Order: sequence, then structure tokens, then C-alpha cells
Amino acid sequence: MARTGDEARLTEADLARLLEVGRTLVVERNVESVLDKVLRTASELTGARYAAIGVLDDRKEQLARFLFTGIDEEQRRQIGPLPRGHGILGELIRNPEPLRLHDVTAHPRSYGFPPEHPPMRTFLGVPIRVRDEVFGNLYLTDKEGGEDFDARDEESAIVLADWAAIAIDNANLYERLNTRRAELERAVRGLEATAVIARSVGSETNLERVLELVAKRGRALLEARSMVVVLTRGDTACVAAVAGEASEEMVGLEVAAGGTVADAALSSGRADRIADLASRVGHGLGPLAEAATSALVVPLAHRTHARGLLVAFDRLAGGPAFEPDDEHLLSSFAASAAIAIATAQAVEDDRLRETLEASEQERRRWARELHDETLQELGALKLLLQGARQTGEAGALATAADQAIEQIQLSISGLQGLITELRPAALDELGAGPALEALVTRVAATSGLDIKASVDLDYEMGRSPSRHVPDLETAVYRIVQEALTNVIKHASAEHVQIDVSERDERVKVTVRDDGRGFDPGARVEGFGLLGMRERAALVGGEITVEPGAGGGTVVHAALPVRRRAPQPDEPAELRRPA
Repeated sequence: MARTGDEARLTEADLARLLEVGRTLVVERNVESVLDKVLRTASELTGARYAAIGVLDDRKEQLARFLFTGIDEEQRRQIGPLPRGHGILGELIRNPEPLRLHDVTAHPRSYGFPPEHPPMRTFLGVPIRVRDEVFGNLYLTDKEGGEDFDARDEESAIVLADWAAIAIDNANLYERLNTRRAELERAVRGLEATAVIARSVGSETNLERVLELVAKRGRALLEARSMVVVLTRGDTACVAAVAGEASEEMVGLEVAAGGTVADAALSSGRADRIADLASRVGHGLGPLAEAATSALVVPLAHRTHARGLLVAFDRLAGGPAFEPDDEHLLSSFAASAAIAIATAQAVEDDRLRETLEASEQERRRWARELHDETLQELGALKLLLQGARQTGEAGALATAADQAIEQIQLSISGLQGLITELRPAALDELGAGPALEALVTRVAATSGLDIKASVDLDYEMGRSPSRHVPDLETAVYRIVQEALTNVIKHASAEHVQIDVSERDERVKVTVRDDGRGFDPGARVEGFGLLGMRERAALVGGEITVEPGAGGGTVVHAALPVRRRAPQPDEPAELRRPA
């Protein structure tokens, strides 16, 4: 029923109430709260017993949501499915203009009500518009006292719908901004995590550390309960690193293959999201899941080859299952992670290969030494004695015996030198200090270098409880030995300064020469710089090589102090005085 011009209009009191309601609505940011306030306020202002809002779907053809007041949940359950926009409700969808009816059931388009639906007669419906776009409709029925809804009710409903439209638009905009902000924050976190992994390619080549970094950053990126890194080796795939609530005991565990989720992801190179692990028969993640409910599996692909998987389990604090955005984010992260892992694996393989090659070179060197020196000397000794015996003369035999004794002594000295290079007895019996002093004396005598050494280790002056552990003593000795070898082979130096001291719970080693310097990145004979770095890494230390201030090269090593327990047979001068 259309309104007539002589019907009552809104009073100043009505307008004041609507303005007050409007101020309340426009500050509300939650859409559900906005719609609930619209319903309750509409019922209050118009005296309607029942109020509802129908929210249109994206195609504006039917109702996607239906919110109501005046009907309790038990009545709602008995009525059955909510309206979808047929009958009178459909009329308002097709013709979004205010509509007042004396008896809703009498309208030609009325479908009637379900059996358990409460009776309704009077009706008022107005559209809710957002920027000339219909968002939905406000429905009011059964005005109190059985009266018809009048023009004032209609005006109130229209004003209220306009306020609601503004509030709904603001709330939707706020939600979109919040969603967008969350997406941007996650994207920034993804870029930061990816940047960290990318930097690790250039700054970190230790595979174990790279894997730890990937697991921890990947977990933080998705806010997952746990993250597992799986690497392939030949036909097998094993857990290489974990983060979060995943147990460290899983590292080394072989991942099931043959029709499993992991196998499919490795074969296809495509990620897989599992919202409900319990319903995914044969997922094969087994003990990796550890009571998880959801999972995201992303391949670690490098140069079209899957090197492994990133497997995330569950959101922290019981959040929703992983979504497509999570899959995209972790896939981008995995691309950088795969490069970092591949680089670390290549460096590790190169180090192993270089170590093996250096070991072989050392073996060849010792073989040459034994062949060219000791074996030749023994061969000459044999010929000397055979010749003297054949003459049968006592004088010849005596002379040969004297020469043999002299030759044997030379051979013994040569072998002692070789043995000392392999493992000096002083290192085991007295410690790094005396062994270094002997090394410096020996190298200076054979190389012609002017070597000055300052060795100040606490235990050698009786100030500490005991000697350093054998690994640390060996590392100190070998680092100095390798540094001197590099000076002799590459530096063309005349002077070398060696300083070894213990300060701030670290053994500091410095070897400085005045030679021409050398490229720290270049390959050198034997273990060289690689050997020194490996020695330092084995005891938790580090090596730096840099140009000297006045030329030459400076090798610095810093090794954390660790001491052995005092031994009963340790010389008294190496123990702390009573």
C-alpha cells in the first residue's frame, strides 16, 4: 500500500532518536553488531513484533543471509530452512522500493508461511542501499495493536536503513582494510623471511644451520604449530630439521613413499593442503603429524628437481586450517629456501671433496718422502754392506759398519722429522705451548724465516686448573702449522710474528707475515685455509684472513676455551699450585 501525502511525518523526537541511533551505528565496526542494532532499533521505533534483514548474494538474485529478531531458536528450528527470497521477499528484490501491506498473506506474490511459522499480517519493507547498490532489505511485520505501518514508520525505516547502509559500508570497508592489512603484513613477513634465506646463500653455507633457519622461519611465516623439513637422498626422503612443537627425535626419520602425500608432492612438484588429516586416508605423514589436524605440504624445488619438502602442521592457538594464501606464501618462501639448501649442499660436497683431495695429496707427499729419502737411504745402506761383505776384508767391513751407523742415524732423524710433522710427541705430553715452540724452532731452521713467537697460555704458568682439551690443543697447533706452511709456499715473506694467548675465555691465535699476501678465496695446496677453518669449526671457533696493515697477510683465530679434567699423571707444573 503506497503512502498518502496526508499521513503523519517524523516528529522532532523521532528525528532526535534516529540521529542518536545513527551516531551509534556509524562508529560500530563489526557488521554483525550493526545488523543486530538495526533490527532492534527498527522494532523499537516502529512497534514491529518481528524484524528481519535479508542480505543479497553477489548476483542480487536471492538472499544469501537472513537475520531476524522476535523469533527464538526453538521456533526457528521448527520453522525449518530460512527464506531465500521468494514470495513477497522476492518482490522487494526485483523492485527495491518501500512496500507497506495491510495483510502480507493477501498479496498476489505471497507464498504463505510454513506450518510452524508464527502468523504475520501487517508488513513494511524498505531497501538498504550502499552507494546506489542494493545491499539487502529491512522487513518489519506485525505492528503492535494490530495497526498498519504508517508513513512515519516508513520514514523511520528508510532513515534507519540509510544509517545502516552507511554503517554497513564503513564496517565492510574496515573489514576489507583489516584483511588487506593482514595480507600485507603476511606478505612483508614472507618477504623478510625470504630475504633472510636469500642472504644466507651468501653468508651461511653450513647445511645444518641453513636447515634450522628454514624450519624456524617457515614456521613463523605461517604461524604454524610445527614445521618439518624433509630432504631427498637418492630414492629415500628423510627428516632433516624440525621447528616448533615437533620432536627433535624425528630428525633422520624416513618418510613413507608410494602413493603418500609426500610422494605425490615430490613427484608432481605441486603443493597440497589437507584441512582434515583424519579424513585423508593414506596420507603417509604418520609420526610427523604428532596429533595434528591439518597440514600444508610444499615441495623444495631447485632447477626443476624436488630436493625435499616443507611440511607445516596446524595453526597456533587453534586457528583455521591453511588457506590458498598460505600455500602461495610458503611456496614463494620454499623457492628461496631450496636455493639456500642446494647451495649449502654443494658447498658441503665441495668441502668433502677438497678434504679428500687434500688428504690424498698429503698421503702422496709422505709416500714421496719415504720413497725418495728413507727407502733410498736403506737401499744404499744395503749395497754398502753387501759390497763390504764380498771383499771379505776386516778393514772394509769396519769402514762399512761405521758408514752404516752414520746412515742409519740420518734415516732415524729423517723419520723422526716426519713423525713430528704428523703428530709431535710434545703436543700430547706437554701441551700446545711446548709443541709450538718446537715447531717454530724447526720451521725457522729449515725455511730461513725470521720467526718470533709469543705463547701465553694460562696452564703453562700454573694459573689454571688443567690443560685444554686435546681437540683444542690440536686445533691451536694445526692452525699455526698450516699458517706457516702457507707463508712458506705462497707469501715470499722474510718475517713472521706468532701470538697465542688466552683472553676472555677464548684462545686467540694470530699469525702475521710481511710477504706479498694471497687471495683467501684461492685454492691452496694441502688443507690450507680450508683446513684451518675446519679445525676452528670443529672446536666452535672461527678463522678470519685479512691483509696486513703494512702488507702481507694476517690470520686470526678465536677458539672457545675448554679444559680437560686434571689427570693423575699430569706433570705437577701443569696443575694449579696448592
